Amino acid sequence: MSKTPRAGRTSVTDRAGADQDRPLVERFDALLCDLDGVVYAGPHAIDGAPESLHRARESGCAVMYVTNNASRPPAAVAEHITSLGAPTTAEDVVTSAQAAAALLADRLAPSARVLVTGATALAEEICAVGLVPVRTQGEEPHAVVQGFDPHLGWEELAEASFTLADDSVLWCATNTDRTIPRERGIAPGNGTLVAAVAEATGREPLVAGKPEAPIFREAAGRVGAARPAVVGDRLDTDILGAHNAEMESIEVLTGVDGPASTIAAPPAQRPTYLLGTLRELFEPYPSVAVERRAGRVRARCRGAGADVANGVVVVTAPRDDLDGWRAACAAWWAENPHEAAEPAVQWQDPA
Repeated sequence: MSKTPRAGRTSVTDRAGADQDRPLVERFDALLCDLDGVVYAGPHAIDGAPESLHRARESGCAVMYVTNNASRPPAAVAEHITSLGAPTTAEDVVTSAQAAAALLADRLAPSARVLVTGATALAEEICAVGLVPVRTQGEEPHAVVQGFDPHLGWEELAEASFTLADDSVLWCATNTDRTIPRERGIAPGNGTLVAAVAEATGREPLVAGKPEAPIFREAAGRVGAARPAVVGDRLDTDILGAHNAEMESIEVLTGVDGPASTIAAPPAQRPTYLLGTLRELFEPYPSVAVERRAGRVRARCRGAGADVANGVVVVTAPRDDLDGWRAACAAWWAENPHEAAEPAVQWQDPA
């Protein structure tokens, strides 16, 4: 796959020119989409998301689903997405379980035993690459693979810890997401379970899924994409992963991270585009102009403006207006190009 522009080279500040009047989706040949917080929250669709992704595919843009959820096989994920209104096949889904299995297959001999601390779907992916899944230390595993399972208990975590007392045993985590969005709110993710084992063993795992680059490159490679964009709701997995894979990124504000955490993000977690919902894929993306006058950074996005001075961003727009946040991010990032900083944001009525 040819290299795509590194996400950090563009931002919400500098997209203009010929793209200005085209729907945003037409800038890409593939969308690499997260699931939880982007397509659905728990079993339920996020309003308008499946329909928007189906529309994108119908318009000629490939849609791939890249998920850190290692508890469901690709076919089950595809069936769920299809039931919500976006027809999908198992080949359209890349999971962190697949990424972890590939990582272990590269490092272990064929038929090596792997202690699976996770769901059946993870064990199936271990089998698929020619390794042997086991469930106890007594079976003398050569590696431990840990992935999310909502039914995982203390005994399984303890078995992993006992096994990892042997430093020669390889440890791989499918992902380290600290939280996952559910219909009732935010719940602990695989990262909290990995942290428990890390605390008990004093070890740190290899991480196979997001935010590492291979899972995104696998998704783009399956459809031969030259201009992919990563679509996500998490800065520390989706957007950071896009930077690591040298792809553009779209932060959609329907999941974990909101505009306040986005503006305070470190450079490697700053998205190229900021959307309220996926319906906005079919609208032209507004340009954001940034300038420095008399020592002050100023940004404008359509009718909204943002001025930075002394660690404060003053936004001239209705409170929480999306164009206001786009201008605020652009101005603050121009003021702080190399490090994360959390500003005070003040809103003032444009009238």
